Amino acid sequence: MDGRELVRTARLLSTATGLRALRSAWRVRRTDARGLPPRGPERARVPGDVIGAGPLPGGGEVRFARSSLRIQVSGGGTVFWGWDGAAPTPSYALAGKPPEPDPRAVLEPDTNGGWRVVAERVTVAVSREGAVELRTPGGAVLRRELPPRWWDPVGGGPARWSQRSEVPADARFFGLGGRASGPRLRGGTYRLWNTDPGGHFGPADDPLYLTMPVQFVVSDAGTHLAFHDNSWDGRVTLREGVEGGGSGHDLPGGSELRMTGGPLRCWVVIGTPARVLRGWTALTGAPAVPPSWALGPQHARWGFGSEREVRRVMAGYREHRLPLSVLHLDIDHYDRHRVFTVDRRRFPDLPGLARELRAEGVRLVSIVDPGVAAEPGEAVYESGRKIGPAGAFVRDAHGAEVRGVVWPGDCVYPDFTDPAVREWWGGHYAERLAQGFSGIWHDMNEPVSFAPFGDPTLPRSARHALEGRGGDHREAHNVYGLAMARAGHEALRRLRPDERPFLFSRSGWAGLQRYGGTWSGDVSTGWPGLRASLSLVLGLGLCGVPYSGPDVGGFDGSPSPELFLRWFQLGAWLPLFRTHSALDAGRREPWEFGPEVLAHARAALTERERLRPYFVTLAHLSGLSGAPYVRPLWWGAPEDRTLRDCEDAFLLGDAFLVAPVLDRGADRRAVRLPRGRWYDTATGRAYQGPGQVLLDAPLSRVPVLARAGAVVPVRNAPGEEGGQGGQGGGESVLEVWAPAPDRSGGGLVVRDPGDGWAPPRVEQYRSRWVDGAVRVERVTEEGAVTVSEGIRVRGHAPGH
Repeated sequence: MDGRELVRTARLLSTATGLRALRSAWRVRRTDARGLPPRGPERARVPGDVIGAGPLPGGGEVRFARSSLRIQVSGGGTVFWGWDGAAPTPSYALAGKPPEPDPRAVLEPDTNGGWRVVAERVTVAVSREGAVELRTPGGAVLRRELPPRWWDPVGGGPARWSQRSEVPADARFFGLGGRASGPRLRGGTYRLWNTDPGGHFGPADDPLYLTMPVQFVVSDAGTHLAFHDNSWDGRVTLREGVEGGGSGHDLPGGSELRMTGGPLRCWVVIGTPARVLRGWTALTGAPAVPPSWALGPQHARWGFGSEREVRRVMAGYREHRLPLSVLHLDIDHYDRHRVFTVDRRRFPDLPGLARELRAEGVRLVSIVDPGVAAEPGEAVYESGRKIGPAGAFVRDAHGAEVRGVVWPGDCVYPDFTDPAVREWWGGHYAERLAQGFSGIWHDMNEPVSFAPFGDPTLPRSARHALEGRGGDHREAHNVYGLAMARAGHEALRRLRPDERPFLFSRSGWAGLQRYGGTWSGDVSTGWPGLRASLSLVLGLGLCGVPYSGPDVGGFDGSPSPELFLRWFQLGAWLPLFRTHSALDAGRREPWEFGPEVLAHARAALTERERLRPYFVTLAHLSGLSGAPYVRPLWWGAPEDRTLRDCEDAFLLGDAFLVAPVLDRGADRRAVRLPRGRWYDTATGRAYQGPGQVLLDAPLSRVPVLARAGAVVPVRNAPGEEGGQGGQGGGESVLEVWAPAPDRSGGGLVVRDPGDGWAPPRVEQYRSRWVDGAVRVERVTEEGAVTVSEGIRVRGHAPGH
């Protein structure tokens, strides 16, 4: 038992639910002892020597003495390979049918006695022993998978396996889902098992709530994403490369993936970072575009407790002139913490409260947990027992309902891998909408069962439908939150077909972006937690989940005024901007930290609202291309090695570079600039990249730089001149940052199409100098049209 587990045990056993959790933990052990026979003798196996090959659409099958390898290259250049007959489907990650194979891809003998598949954008070479090598059209090696190794149980059952890979010595690793220690992942071991860390976490804690076997790798040879499509428990050990300093004795970097079962199959997408995310989106689905109100500031707390307290907080926002778009209700608004209920004593008229808030432009969002109180007469429990021949809830190997302990006490868990259960569960969201809620927040869906020792989840032997295939929790655990998100998203689409759903989930897996976003979970209050917040958002974006953000201020404890403000200033530039805290934590309303923090927080909120049209643009562009709102500095220049190692700043779309303050007491900070001209948005001073600059970072703001030539939609404050087109609370204008001399710039703009399903209309703009003035043109199929109204130019004239 490690230190964190000891702390968790002591904390849990001191609570009212501790005895129940203790019994539950012993029950899990007994259940698995009966339902999972111990592994007996195993036979180690490798592919052996190649014995032949045959063509298939897009590639072929290479046969070895003890296994076979299927390779397929799609028309877009995405590569699939699977061992031992593993096919692309069934898969929880894929959005639909696998991509069509490239008819031009050719299987042919390789010079080393192996085989290769040659396509326009990639060559896949297979050695005679089973190593798989990805090469660019120019011959550069992006990734080399060494021959895999299996351990087959003599008596049958799932085989363990390991797969080692090599990448160039200069490569940098990113991804693996939500990791607090990134965004660049150093050498070490990372677990692939969605886990509630228990109360709070910091950069040293791993794993967290949302893991996925997705490696985003950047090197001089190129960029690629490798996804091992397997939801079982596993571990990834990363090894950083060592360059020989010109001696030619480079030691390649690499990884070793060890899985406890399931198929050995992999997808690889190559290209520029933008092309890689487009290919990943084509494979796993386009990110759900949140309604525009979900791009505004949001406030939550476990402990609002009553309608009176909600109104008190809302009055504070009004009194202090702070914009607010969304207010979240945590489990304390439920009747005894039971899902799909309301405590009528503390919330006697929740629909009326929702209407009252809606009239002020504020939406209500409800938390939803999967655990259902297992008591006769409890409405959700009784209705679930009538679903299908075995009921809606996860059962053990002997057919009994699996029980765990969560906030309502003893609970059962819906099996979201069953389509009938997803439909039944989704029907209950009608109750949430009837209460006046506009969106849903999924929590505790790793899934969690409180435990003073062991793994705080369901028994690994618990049985799941897995879309009719059948299986156990070893395979279903990591996709449980993903399947729950699917149930919620599909329900909201059925119940309100004219509105885009708003849903975000603490847990999930590859493909979660199809249904919504996520958030940090219970990030620890402290400067390390602030740094971890940025790591999580950047890493998740590179795994295809662009809409996320932290608990601003941290989940536990009481942040200092300085820490709260710096967290607030970071959050104002992230997709999901939400304050949140635990029941026993300090307040998170900005006015609780004194007049200076309040004034600076108001400035951050005002700027966020001014940029709401830009966030709307980023959301719709992400839905079209998969590009994250928040991007690492190397996004447009992966060949720049200095940018690959920069982890304390980020790009917001193409237009802005944001350098948050992540250290106590800092009032200046170094900022690494990508190439090109950049303007300090506070002072207007221009800087030339690539290079590093030292910028002021007073308590009132964090450094933000605009790319020269950028065209950005912004919202005018009411009464400002130059507006055109309503954007709610202020008209929309195009803010243009002057291009560098003899250069042009531009940007894409999506006007808010509303919160329905109207297709977004993407407008392209170009900026350039003409006769000593900045000209903005809208680029259309018919040609460029000069835009003369609704333009605000910022930046320097040529020669300055």
